[in-house]
Amino acid sequence: MNIKEIEQEIIEEFELFENWEDKYQYIIDMGKDLKGLQEQYKTDDRLIKGCQSKVWLHSEVENGKIIFTADSDAIITKGIVALMIRVLSNHSPDEIVNAELSFINAIGLKEHLSPTRANGLVSMIKQMKLDALALKTKVV
Repeated sequence: MNIKEIEQEIIEEFELFENWEDKYQYIIDMGKDLKGLQEQYKTDDRLIKGCQSKVWLHSEVENGKIIFTADSDAIITKGIVALMIRVLSNHSPDEIVNAELSFINAIGLKEHLSPTRANGLVSMIKQMKLDALALKTKVV
């Protein structure tokens, strides 16, 4: 599945919920399902700057695709990073860097987050795209 298709799938999933309380619960559930990051990767250099909570992001190349793994000390933030991993992980660096991520506005995510969480979301996206750029040279 390409990034646009994944985004559309997420939009359709969020349309199933009538209110934001249910949507938040769905995001929290995604965070609970996120496979935790190995302790060896929970280092200061992997912390996403600009997030209110601690969010660690690890990126590596596998078969020409960028694979993201992450963890957070806050359950809602863990859900948000799980959502971003679902969209961006397992794609080429160019696909990640060029992704418009229009689903964020389509589902109303940014407007339903506190200003600090919204800033954290922007920081997550920025870091994932920077990592993809940095790892581009390692893609064969």
